[in-house]
Amino acid sequence: MGQDNSEDALAKKGRMVALVIAGAMVFWILAQWIGPQLGMPGRFALLIDFAVLAALVWSMIVTYQIWRARQDTKG
Repeated sequence: MGQDNSEDALAKKGRMVALVIAGAMVFWILAQWIGPQLGMPGRFALLIDFAVLAALVWSMIVTYQIWRARQDTKG
């Protein structure tokens, strides 16, 4: 029963990681498309790039944590 709760928690974390990755990519693509049309300076584009990179690094760290937790439950 305790293992089911941990699997549910890991699945929830996995869904959250997937949403962050997808959301970051959609945000980045839209920002790259809309930015020049609005005359946004390049420094804001760089800031957006760094924010998306931070989201992707965070998602890699959480994915690694999920992988380690699943390895620990296997035995």
